[in-house]
Amino acid sequence: MKDMEVIQTYIETQSPVCFRLLYQRYAGKVYSKCISLLKDEALAEDATQEIFTKIFMNVSKFAERSKFSTWVYSITYNYCIDYLRKKNKQKDLFSEDIEKAPDVEDEVHDEVLLEMEVYQLKQVLENLPADDRMVLLMKYQDDMSIKEIADALDKTESAIKMRIKRAKAKAQQIREEMFEEEYS
Repeated sequence: MKDMEVIQTYIETQSPVCFRLLYQRYAGKVYSKCISLLKDEALAEDATQEIFTKIFMNVSKFAERSKFSTWVYSITYNYCIDYLRKKNKQKDLFSEDIEKAPDVEDEVHDEVLLEMEVYQLKQVLENLPADDRMVLLMKYQDDMSIKEIADALDKTESAIKMRIKRAKAKAQQIREEMFEEEYS
């Protein structure tokens, strides 16, 4: 059965079989995203359970404006970012001026990220703020389009382009700083 068929059946019958089927399809992906953001297995397990509780309490609100997987990803991302905000007591992780930013030319080319060795790339990603790391992983690991990322994060495509540009610039800066430390 396709996701929408399972969702419709679940909404109509509240069948635990439907719940299990969607959980089996998406739990691993949700857990992986939680691990990449929260950096703690126990927290990621708890977050996965909380996220699926939210998903199934709100599945009737799924409006099919995007794929179900994008909706799940959005809930996952938002849950983790909210958790990190509370944990770090940071406010305004995303400034409103990003929403108003014009389309920009990409100054940091993808090759910079792609040429990094895996170990070096992992170090760079670990040193990026969670929101920057996540947007880069969405783009390059999950191969999501700008539109899909914008839908998942409820932002404009222009804002996503700006966030990717800034995240790549931060990654390049971190890489350069690491390179200087290694060879100084």
